[in-house]
Amino acid sequence: MKTVLITGASGGIGKAAAEAFHREGYRVILHYNKNEEAVKAYADAWENAVLFRADLSVPAEAQRLAEAFPETDVLINNAAVDLFALFDLVTEAQESELYNVNLFAPLILSRKLVKGMLSRGEGCILNVSSMFGETGGSCEVDYSVTKAALIGLTKALAKEVGPAGVRVNCVCPGVIQTPMNDRLTVEEAEELMASIPLDRFGSPAEVAEALVFLASDKASYITGAVLDVNGGI
Repeated sequence: MKTVLITGASGGIGKAAAEAFHREGYRVILHYNKNEEAVKAYADAWENAVLFRADLSVPAEAQRLAEAFPETDVLINNAAVDLFALFDLVTEAQESELYNVNLFAPLILSRKLVKGMLSRGEGCILNVSSMFGETGGSCEVDYSVTKAALIGLTKALAKEVGPAGVRVNCVCPGVIQTPMNDRLTVEEAEELMASIPLDRFGSPAEVAEALVFLASDKASYITGAVLDVNGGI
């Protein structure tokens, strides 16, 4: 039985990914920080699920998470915090939390867990970026920087570990129906939807299915890829 570690499993995409990998027969490691009840609500009855709390804004906590599950076959760097603010008004505290959770935690987890994958000659790292990692977002500059960095991590690490049989890929969700987008007004939501060729927001399940595909043998010749799940925006 393969093991998948999903960070941010209490959020919309994290929950959908957990459910999708559980259906595929994986042992699922569900990371959360503050919302244990949200994870328990859907995973309590699962036999092959492990809940693990860690504050990824603290690098030592990311290290602790990685060290607890060295046997991880699939790592999904999904946990993230959003920050909607003018660039020159972002505080040091906000900046520290954002970069630690969105970028440095994925770096720490990938660096630690790739060691086991390399020794086994197989494994998969999946980074959840964002359309803003490709296009940039006004008033989301620092968020966009962290998501763009995940794309760089994907492309560079894929080249380094590919010869050992380890694959690294990335998904870039567009506007997905998750609590992160609850701040949108009705007018903002309608304006965004008008710019999407498929004329709707995406669902967390649609992102989860892309992750399952990239982790599967069906994607065995895919690495260093950035898959847009954005309705064509």
